[in-house]
Amino acid sequence: MQRLRELFYRLLRELNIPYRRYFFDRVDFDEKLIGVLGDRGIGKTTFLLQYLKDSPLDLREKLYINAEYLSLSNLDLFKLAESFQAEGGKLLVIDEAHKYPDFERHLKLIYDFFDLKVIFSGSSAIKLEHAKADLSRRAMLYRFQGLSFREYLELKIGQSFPSYPLEELLQRHETIAYELTERFKPLEHFSEYLAGGYYPFCFENSEENFYLKLNEAINATIEFDLSHIFNIEPKFTIKLKQLVALICQSQPYELNISRLAQKIGINRNTLYQYIYYLERGNIFYLLHAKSKGESLFSKPQKLYLDNTNLHYAYCETIEKGTIRETFFTNQLKEMHSLRYPPKGDFLVDETYLFEIGGKSKGFGQISEEENAYVVADDIEIGHRNKLPLWLFGFLY
Repeated sequence: MQRLRELFYRLLRELNIPYRRYFFDRVDFDEKLIGVLGDRGIGKTTFLLQYLKDSPLDLREKLYINAEYLSLSNLDLFKLAESFQAEGGKLLVIDEAHKYPDFERHLKLIYDFFDLKVIFSGSSAIKLEHAKADLSRRAMLYRFQGLSFREYLELKIGQSFPSYPLEELLQRHETIAYELTERFKPLEHFSEYLAGGYYPFCFENSEENFYLKLNEAINATIEFDLSHIFNIEPKFTIKLKQLVALICQSQPYELNISRLAQKIGINRNTLYQYIYYLERGNIFYLLHAKSKGESLFSKPQKLYLDNTNLHYAYCETIEKGTIRETFFTNQLKEMHSLRYPPKGDFLVDETYLFEIGGKSKGFGQISEEENAYVVADDIEIGHRNKLPLWLFGFLY
């Protein structure tokens, strides 16, 4: 326990990041068991340490532990929690929980037997999302994303900006965009964000090192997180990497399952499984036509990389239309449902129809539809039902 406390205190002393992500406004910290899920590099550890540092509890009443350290040190998580409570502990934070063997059972027992608040983090591909009903009923789970365009701007230019609910954005977008563009020029920063602004570590590295670190993070997600969680043999992880590379070569509306399976050398069912794994790891985003009745083996209408930075890190050529749609899905997917409609590009919350394009994009096939909007790149301010693409980066 003493060694764990020493490591925790050192991390607190070294923490010098004043900026608070949107996470803090989303989490109900009154819950007894809280799960913070998200892909590597989006700032989960920083969030946990900031919360611990801000907590009014006495230092001896709170503790941070890295589950990988526990596993390597052969320490028992349940017994550690028991000792911590016996010493007056009240708040236990467990980082990278999915790296501890059978962590779900330990967390369930800690919840049932101890009067401790526990916050844990892990990969968004974590098993409890779909296989551990008992723990899921006990835990309040939050799935976090990387930097929104709004957050990126706050860090880049040192100003504070509000976020807007989708309904307000649609109703007041002209006024909102005008007020924002009085303070900064969005198109001067937007292309930089699309290429390398989604992950907070973009501010710590040169462009070359940023992409190197991003590739390392994605490879680690595939080789360690996904292979461990889904029991994938190491020799098959190369197939997952090949699949990511092949998606770079296909526009979302050209998804051909049979051709992809043939190129990788696997059958269709295995390909569907791999697509599912990569979605769970926040490397892919799948767009379906229906909201109900989907299964592991249902073909998505479109398949995107999760965020635009992945395109610039992995893909030799950049398709502008794909980048636009990827940005749109990435900024909306956490708080809204997205479906592939018969007309247009996206149906959001079963209500709003969107067509995505460049500044000259017209309404075309959605001109007669209700609640239909064009989202246009390369414009600062829209008009009526035509909105600038960058403005959707202010949803969170």
